[in-house]
Amino acid sequence: MDPATGPTLLGFDIFVIGSILSGVAALAVLFAIYTAITIKDPMSKRVKALEGRREELKMGLVTASAKKRQSLVRNSDTTDKIKDTLGSMKVLQQSQILTVQQKLAHAGIRNKELAIVVIGLRAVLPILLGGFAFVMLYLVEVYPEWEMKRVAALALAVFVGYKGPEIYLGNLAKKRSDAIRKGLPDALDLLVICAEAGLTVDAAFNRVAKELGRAYPELGDEFTLTAIELSFLNERRQAFNNLAYRVNLDAVKGVVTTMVQTERYGTPLASALRVLSAEFRNERMMRAEEKAARLPAIMTVPLIMFILPVLFIVILGPAACSIADAFSGGIG
Repeated sequence: MDPATGPTLLGFDIFVIGSILSGVAALAVLFAIYTAITIKDPMSKRVKALEGRREELKMGLVTASAKKRQSLVRNSDTTDKIKDTLGSMKVLQQSQILTVQQKLAHAGIRNKELAIVVIGLRAVLPILLGGFAFVMLYLVEVYPEWEMKRVAALALAVFVGYKGPEIYLGNLAKKRSDAIRKGLPDALDLLVICAEAGLTVDAAFNRVAKELGRAYPELGDEFTLTAIELSFLNERRQAFNNLAYRVNLDAVKGVVTTMVQTERYGTPLASALRVLSAEFRNERMMRAEEKAARLPAIMTVPLIMFILPVLFIVILGPAACSIADAFSGGIG
C-alpha cells in the first residue's frame, strides 16, 4: 500500500468515503430538523384539488380560471403529441391506457392524461438509460476491469428504465393503501355514529373526512371526494364505485358494496358498518399477531451474524488474553 494514499476498501479511499458519509449524515440531520420545524397542514393541497373537483361537477366546466385552462390545454397538447407518436409506433393500446390510469388513481394521482406520459416514459427511458450505460461502459470504459459485469450492468439499466415508472407508481400506491387501511376502522366507527345521529350519507362522509383529515390525510381526501360526488353525481352508486376504483383495498370494496346495497334495499346502515368495523379491527389485530410471530425467524440472521460474534469476543476475549500471557510468560 502506498503510504501517501492511505488505507483503502475495495479500491476506494476510506477517508474519502468517510467524508462523503459524514456529509450525507449532516445533510440528513439538517433535513430532519427542517421537516420538524416546518410542519404543514397535510390537507391544504388536497382541499384545493377537491374544491376544483367540486366546481367541475357543479358548473360542468373543466377549469375554474383562465390560467388553469391554459395549463390544461398545454398539457393536453403535449399528451396528444405523445399519444400520436406512440400510436404511429404501434405500441399504444386502450387497455394499456386504462390499466395505467387505474394505477395512477391508486397512487393518488387523478390526472388521467398522465397515463400517456407514463407509457411514453416506459418506451423512452430504456433507450436513454441503456444508451448512457453503453457509452459509459463500452466507449468511455469507466470500469475497464469489468468484463461480464458490463453486460449485467447494461441489462440492469434497461430494466430500470422500463420498470422504473411502474415500480415508482406501485410504491406510491402501496404507501397510500397502507395509510388508508390503518384509518379505515376508525372511519367506519365515526360513520356509524354519524348514521345513528341521523346524518345523511354524504354529510356523514364529509364529517368523517373533517375529523380524520389530519390523522389520516389520504383517507380524508378520499372521503371528501366521495362526499362531493355524492352531492353532484346523478347516480350515487357511481360515487361509491369511484371510491372502489381509486383505492386498491378489498376492505374498501367491501364498504362500497355495503353502501350500494344499503342505498338500493334500504337496509340499516349503522348495523352493517358496525359489523364491518369489527371485522377490520380483527383483521388488523391478526396482521399484528402475524408480524409478531414472524419476528423470531427474522431476528435469527442478525443474531447469528452480528450479536453472537460480539458476545463470544466479550466472553472469550479476556480468557484468551490471559492464556496468551500465561504461555508467553512460561516460554520467557
